[in-house]
Amino acid sequence: METIRIINFIITAIFAVCYSYQFIYVPVSLWMQHREKKAKKASLFNASGNADNALCERNLKNYAVLICARNEENVIGDLIDSINGQTYKGGVTTFVMADNCTDNTYGVAIAHGAVAYTRRSTDKIGKGYAMEALLGEIKNDFPSGFDGYFVFDADNVLAPDYIEEMHKCHLEGNEAITSYRNIKNYGDNWISAGYGLWFLRETMYLNYARCKLGSSAAISGTGFFFSDAVLKDIGGWPFHLLTEDIEFTINRVCKGRKIAFCRSAVFYDEQPTSLRQSFRQRMRWARGYFQVFHHYGKALIRESFHGNFAAFDMAMNIMPAFFLTATSIVCNLAYGIIGAATGGDITIALWSMCETIFNACALLVVLGGITTVTEWKNIHAGVARKIFSIFSFPLFMLTYIPVAFAAIFVNPGWKPIKHKATTSSLMTAQARAETKEKIS
Repeated sequence: METIRIINFIITAIFAVCYSYQFIYVPVSLWMQHREKKAKKASLFNASGNADNALCERNLKNYAVLICARNEENVIGDLIDSINGQTYKGGVTTFVMADNCTDNTYGVAIAHGAVAYTRRSTDKIGKGYAMEALLGEIKNDFPSGFDGYFVFDADNVLAPDYIEEMHKCHLEGNEAITSYRNIKNYGDNWISAGYGLWFLRETMYLNYARCKLGSSAAISGTGFFFSDAVLKDIGGWPFHLLTEDIEFTINRVCKGRKIAFCRSAVFYDEQPTSLRQSFRQRMRWARGYFQVFHHYGKALIRESFHGNFAAFDMAMNIMPAFFLTATSIVCNLAYGIIGAATGGDITIALWSMCETIFNACALLVVLGGITTVTEWKNIHAGVARKIFSIFSFPLFMLTYIPVAFAAIFVNPGWKPIKHKATTSSLMTAQARAETKEKIS
């Protein structure tokens, strides 16, 4: 009885040591948002905004947009149209790699004005390999290159001023930038809402706070930018693990570089609505985290001991939480099974597990609630869905536990997620109109 209490106390203490710093992110984000609102009101009474716009227009860049797509004929046209409709006045060329497609992704991309290529491979499967091939094609066909590169998934849609806002951030000296990730289909069900709440929290209470504290943001799959200087520094695209976005982030962080966050650049993402697709996707992510920690864990730990806080932050995000949670569950289950087999008292183990789950759910409700309140007008769903998602968010997050356990033993590989052919009128009309006012 005493042993399990000691084990649980030790695990809780390690959790606190590893993650207590992230609780600072919440008040930092709230305070900085308050300051930005005041600064925005003050800017209405001066001409600094016009001066900034004039500076941007005098320093226009030539950008490339990279899209790796596998069987995405239903949605890729909407993305390319949103790129073609950008307010940015500089050069933008859209490139599509139709990767192992069995549909008309290539034809749709061409019809909407993109430069498209095809790739077929039975062994080098995944977005990382497709990115490497696409950049190779661009290097051959456009030897003069580009000033920078945007990366999107085929189901994304951009706010009209997305590239313009990212361009401003680039001119401030940022060579790698991530942006504000919003959700197309937040209101579909509790699964898509769970994804949406997680990404909104990651956007405002991780990446935003990190950058305000002088640390580095983290790339999360899509909606990011890197300059030509970064491309030359990394030597193409050598990131081929299941989570190539994390690989790229760690490459930058371990070299002492920082990834900026541009809050005013908004794009919309579609999330799975079925548990089967969600489990498969998140199993790939979990397996990718294991791969990344195996390949880069030593480098992250070494950099952490050398005073690189961003490296410590990234190390904490990719590994300890799962192992600590798994250890707690295994220890309590083992204690309960042994106690039941020997006729001992198992109520302590059961109570401990319930207490752990309750505390985790309570914390997730608080984090989900704060995110929902502060991002309320940017969540494109009905009032009931917004409120319900606060309480379904813990359930969504708890489903990561069996997913992560399964990822230890099973390599899910890379499989495409099916996306719907529609972009809701709520997202296209209401969300884009609000974007003109910027995130405030």
